[in-house]
Amino acid sequence: MLVSYRVKPGKQAEFQAVLARAWQIFRSEHMVFARPHALVQVNEEGGKIRFVEIFTWVSHAAPDNAPADVKAIWAREQSLCEARDGHPGIEGDAVEPVEIKKS
Repeated sequence: MLVSYRVKPGKQAEFQAVLARAWQIFRSEHMVFARPHALVQVNEEGGKIRFVEIFTWVSHAAPDNAPADVKAIWAREQSLCEARDGHPGIEGDAVEPVEIKKS
């Protein structure tokens, strides 16, 4: 997955703490693989921040069968994000790794 989080101004530190807690919950619920997992920050116009996270669900059904604690943390994440530039506050896409062939 590649997930973009358009965090509300002034909420970056709080959001990062919630995201760290979410990762702990995902791992304890066996919903995601430990690797790959990456989080990067994009500095947008006007000093706004977007975080981009990459991770892998253990199955395509994992998010559809999320337990209550996961749904609660998702709601908290959503409350710290905002729609921006025609995109929702949180936006995810399924992605696949691409191997770069060396010549």
